[in-house]
Amino acid sequence: MEEINFIIANNLKAIRESKKLSLEKVAELTGVSKTMIGQIERGGSSPTITTIWKIANGLKISFSSLINSPQPDTKIVLKSEIQSLSEDNGKYRVYPHFPFEDEKRFEVYSVEIEKGGFLSSDSHREGTEEYITVFEGEVTVRVNNEEYTVRSGDSIRFKADRPHAYHNSGETLTRLSMILYYPA
Repeated sequence: MEEINFIIANNLKAIRESKKLSLEKVAELTGVSKTMIGQIERGGSSPTITTIWKIANGLKISFSSLINSPQPDTKIVLKSEIQSLSEDNGKYRVYPHFPFEDEKRFEVYSVEIEKGGFLSSDSHREGTEEYITVFEGEVTVRVNNEEYTVRSGDSIRFKADRPHAYHNSGETLTRLSMILYYPA
C-alpha cells in the first residue's frame, strides 16, 4: 500500500473510533458508501481528493487531518538540531523549539543574548502576548516607553502588539525562555 493510503487509512479509522462512529454512520454522514469507507480504512482503496473532501466535510474535520501523518504524543527537541536565528552581529540568538502551528495558539523559543546585545521588535498582530522567564543573567524589556529589568528566576508578561525591545543590561550571558501567545 502506498504511504499516503496507509496514512489516510490509519487516520480515518482513528478518527472514526475516537468519535465512536460505525462504518454505517460514517457513510450516512459523508455520502461515501460503507463499503468504500471500509476499503479506505483497510488501505484497499486509493480515495480521490473528492472522496477525501466528502469524508472531511461529513465528519466536520479538516482535510489535512486525514492526509497528514499524526504527530507523536512525545517529542524531544535537541538544541543541536535547531537552526538558530541571530541579530545584532550574533549577540542575540533565538532558537525556535516549538514553532507556531495553526491548531495551537503559541510558539516557544529559547533566547541567548550576549552582554550588551539588543533587539528591537515590531508589533506582533493584535492581542499577541509574550511570556518570558529568565534562567541566567538579566534582560531589560522596553514596552510602551517603559523599561522592566528581569533577572534570573524572574518572569514578565506583556502585550506584544506594540513595538518592544530586549537588551542584555547585565554583565554576563542572558538565557531565557520566550512563549508567544496568539489570540484566535
